[in-house]
Amino acid sequence: MIITRFITNHLYRFVVITCCILSFSAVAEESIPAPDHALWDSLLKSNVVSTPNGKSTQVDYEGFVKAQPTLDTYLKSLSVVEQASFDKWNKADQLAFLLNAYNAWTVKLVLKDHSSIESIKDLGSLLKSPWKNEFIPLFGKIQSLDDIEHGLIRGSGRYADPRIHFAANCASIGCPALREEAYVGHKLEAQLEQQTHRFLSDTTRNRLEANKLALSSIFKWYRGDFEAGWRSTNSLEEFLALYAQSLELNETQVKQLKHNKIEIEFLDYDWRLNRR
Repeated sequence: MIITRFITNHLYRFVVITCCILSFSAVAEESIPAPDHALWDSLLKSNVVSTPNGKSTQVDYEGFVKAQPTLDTYLKSLSVVEQASFDKWNKADQLAFLLNAYNAWTVKLVLKDHSSIESIKDLGSLLKSPWKNEFIPLFGKIQSLDDIEHGLIRGSGRYADPRIHFAANCASIGCPALREEAYVGHKLEAQLEQQTHRFLSDTTRNRLEANKLALSSIFKWYRGDFEAGWRSTNSLEEFLALYAQSLELNETQVKQLKHNKIEIEFLDYDWRLNRR
């Protein structure tokens, strides 16, 4: 009886201690903070201005040149993040990190020769686009902008959110706005929604003409992302119907859209630099 009680007491203590250790480890893993995006936020607020219609933005690249030491400090803070730490963050913090990284390194690339180029495409060549240029030290590798967008964001399977196309900025007039603030995990949902409404309501990029929708080529290039089931939308038309108000569609037009009664065409993309 005494031996049984002794074993039972020690077993109970072992279980309690083990549970405490596991709980502490779980809390420690969950509490690993995402990097502070305050430097990038301040740079954006100082060097990105809204266009008169409020639907897009222009970038003061000369201002970024003057603030390049601050930009470089921010980029270094991203480069030191290890993959193992990144993987322990929640998905919103991860995605905010990657969107900021894409946008910040795009600006860094443009600063290389911004005063003498008409388009970011001028920084590429016949054999290699600027988006395939490997110059980004991230997660222990030298990566490209394509690696971030198509590999880490779209190709990872972690996020599956087509609204990223309205948040990642390619330094061109045809792009959705470079947001005037950094993306942060705790308000990322609201930021992505606002970016989506902002872009879709911009009639220079998306508009209804008679019984035809003229859309940005983004919807042509990445149509599959908009038809992959996000919020139960399995077609481009269903995705657009979610944002009928932004496109200024009435109830009848929404029904026509869902039944493929409205023709869709894609506009030419304006690759000119989004400079101020």
